[in-house]
Amino acid sequence: MLSVITRILLTSTMSISTVLRMVLNVEQSIRAICNCVMVALAEFEAITTKALIPRVYPFKSIDIKEAVCPERLDVPPPPPSNIPKEALSVDKDTPDYHVPRDSRLIRLTGVHPFNSEAPLTELYNQGFLTSPELFYVRNHGPVPRVQEEDIPKWELRIEGLVENPLVLNFKQILQDFDQFTLPVTLVCAGNRRKEQNQVRKSKGFSWGPAGVSTALFTGPLMSEVIWKARPFRRAKYVCMEGADKLPNGFYGTSVKLNWVMDPNRGFMLAHKMNGEPLRPDHGRPLRAVVPGQIGGRSVKWLTKLILTESPSDNWYHIYDNRVLPTMISPEVASKDTKWWKDERYAIYDLNINSAAAYPQHGEVLSLSTSGPIYTAKGYAYSGGGRRITRVEVSLDKGASWNLTEINYPEDKYRDFESDLFGGRVDMHWRETCFCWCLWSLEIPVSNLEKSDAILVRAMDESMNIQPRDMYWSVLGMMNNPWFRISITNENGTLKFEHPTQPALMPGGWMEQVKKAGGNLTNGFWGETSEGKPLEEAPVKEINMKKDGLNNTIELEELRQHDSSEEPWFVVNGEVYDGTKFLEDHPGGAQSIISAAGRDASEEFLAIHSETAKAMMLDYHIGTLSKAAIEGLKDASQEEQGQCSGEVFLEPRSWKKAELCKKQIVSWDTRVFTFQLQHEEQTVGLPTGQHLMLKLKDPSAANKSLIRAYTPFSQTDRKATMELLVKIYAATNTTKGGQMTTALDGLQIGATVEFKGPIGKFRYLGRGKITLNEKEREVNSFRMICGGSGITPIFQVLRAVMQDPEDMLNCVVIDGNRMEEDILCRAELDAFAKMKAPQCTIVHSLTKATETWTGRRGRISKELLEEFASPSEGSMVLICGPESMEKSAKEILLALGWKEVDIVLF
Repeated sequence: MLSVITRILLTSTMSISTVLRMVLNVEQSIRAICNCVMVALAEFEAITTKALIPRVYPFKSIDIKEAVCPERLDVPPPPPSNIPKEALSVDKDTPDYHVPRDSRLIRLTGVHPFNSEAPLTELYNQGFLTSPELFYVRNHGPVPRVQEEDIPKWELRIEGLVENPLVLNFKQILQDFDQFTLPVTLVCAGNRRKEQNQVRKSKGFSWGPAGVSTALFTGPLMSEVIWKARPFRRAKYVCMEGADKLPNGFYGTSVKLNWVMDPNRGFMLAHKMNGEPLRPDHGRPLRAVVPGQIGGRSVKWLTKLILTESPSDNWYHIYDNRVLPTMISPEVASKDTKWWKDERYAIYDLNINSAAAYPQHGEVLSLSTSGPIYTAKGYAYSGGGRRITRVEVSLDKGASWNLTEINYPEDKYRDFESDLFGGRVDMHWRETCFCWCLWSLEIPVSNLEKSDAILVRAMDESMNIQPRDMYWSVLGMMNNPWFRISITNENGTLKFEHPTQPALMPGGWMEQVKKAGGNLTNGFWGETSEGKPLEEAPVKEINMKKDGLNNTIELEELRQHDSSEEPWFVVNGEVYDGTKFLEDHPGGAQSIISAAGRDASEEFLAIHSETAKAMMLDYHIGTLSKAAIEGLKDASQEEQGQCSGEVFLEPRSWKKAELCKKQIVSWDTRVFTFQLQHEEQTVGLPTGQHLMLKLKDPSAANKSLIRAYTPFSQTDRKATMELLVKIYAATNTTKGGQMTTALDGLQIGATVEFKGPIGKFRYLGRGKITLNEKEREVNSFRMICGGSGITPIFQVLRAVMQDPEDMLNCVVIDGNRMEEDILCRAELDAFAKMKAPQCTIVHSLTKATETWTGRRGRISKELLEEFASPSEGSMVLICGPESMEKSAKEILLALGWKEVDIVLF
């Protein structure tokens, strides 16, 4: 090109700028011609090779021995697969009632949505390939229900910056494109997150080390499908979208277009997995498979490929699958969205990682009966097509390392020349590695006997190596420090412990180190560099005692203040006078009166914030004597479990009840039914008040969780009581609720404890209420609620609606995200019909569908001005998330409501 330009300049009178413009126009024309030729060649190749490649409709599973000749079967076959026939009982009352699953999978997020991994040993024992039933599952919400008869009509749209937008049905995807079969390892970016959660709770749920699986995927290359749509030159990204409808829209993400078009990267659209059609949890009928990158980029239930100039603006692309700087706390990340929108922190290629499957967690090796050699085994993988080049094991805290033997089953497919499951195994030319490898090392038992831990680390061909120390981040993703198995030598045996166990399963050396106050972040795993155990870290406590106060209080004096006149109570052996706070306590005077003359430590510390604890200085009056502490303890034990006859609840002591039924109302809502102490017993809860529920904290020994709830069942119901509870499961962007997830994990027959009533508000009926024990009359209620905050509102509304002579006017403003989040909807609508216009129900949704005909958006000033303007004799009742309560109250006060007429439950 330079010689051409030089010749023109020497022989012509044209200016240099004119010559350059002319050359550029020629270059653009040549490029355009080349593009047309390449398209024609691609289409010609597709036509000429169709007859050579067998097309197998994917609804019938084909055994690997049917696909190839037995004498050429030199590749690892899929493990035996037992297809589950029906949904598990735990799923039958969820949106996934139609999805059969294997009961061996470990659930990481409660009942729903379904996120799971296989037990590590069973996963490893399956070998190089994983059966679909033990393949890990990452679902953000309900699994789309795809009927078999609908699959041929499944559509994939290719749109955006393309010259030829396409809508391909499933049959076209099978018949119009070459089919390939490739082994690919998929890994969740949260693999091994439980270790990060032990150091400090991240915003993600607790994966163990089995968030990884490998399968043979069959389908066309994504590049061929996109090439047919002819992308414009300015297209830089491929945005993918699935059919799984979630609270923040459909799941979607993006990858760079040049990655998709690079044949070395192997991006594909898969409709088969180990030779059988994709199962529902794995994207039936079509999914993206993105080798070498995190699982979150391999979109399931694929419906769209959109070519754009910029990365996806999908909510899940922005707020999921990121590694924010380690100094960014969850609080900072929640307040400032710039951290999430910075593409530098998005995760694409997997990082390097490894783990040991043997020794197993909890495995015990007898020194007297074992052989001289123990074989340690595990896996390793890396991202971006990089090959693992070494896996090393240390028995002396990393001072020296031993090379393991590495088995690369993926390489056997490179020389495989036949079709497999209806797809070409075209790997002979590709050097990129998209699968895990399996390592092993024979270790003399005498060396294990001298060691306190097995350390594992891996390195890839780019010399990326696993770090010793953890890089903690808000979402807890890409955790890959050295994998450590501790060894305890006692009584002639060696006991092995992995770092953690997945989900809420107890166990692991990290849990023990944390309880002992050891530092989990310094690389010495709870020890100092000199090898001495760290002393237990002191717990930072808020000071609740007046400095210099030296006043000892005996039990007799405390009991003189066990009434509503001057209620004294005890927290951690210190005595407090609650008299001045009776009227202002958010839980009502009864909360303090119930604790009068008693030890309120457990419930006070479980419920109250650091702000409330700091206020206790003003009420501190002395210290209980040792004898008084013992006397108080004995009295408390005598009261526990005593039955009070017709009424179950006691305001001053905990009463036990048994969980007898658990009904799944929706994907995140349950009704828990508790058996009272005898058949004729009622709860004994006044309308508008609450009770306290206490159960053992499954994540911490000797600790209880205590929260206030309002029963959903009728107040006069006998023998049983129902609680309607929304389960706040941990996700990548939210912490989750300790109490609700613990409740969801209770088994039928489990025992919990209740105390009550509490609350400053009571509805006496027909317009009469008490507020802080002061009676007054109202002529209407304006009820504002959100989510599960409907329960106390519903209790009061029901009392009004079920009394034919109660003429109180009620307006309920109920805010939710989506239509399916509306709780008690049928009952609310029935009340509105039964007593119209006395009862008005207003629903407002922040994530409404196009078909929603009700109000949209948050509970705003405009909405409250329309339905909750101040009126003489009216009162506002509010219950919902703290932010909603605060916002609503501020708006109401600005509209002219008086503080005394606003009640926050």
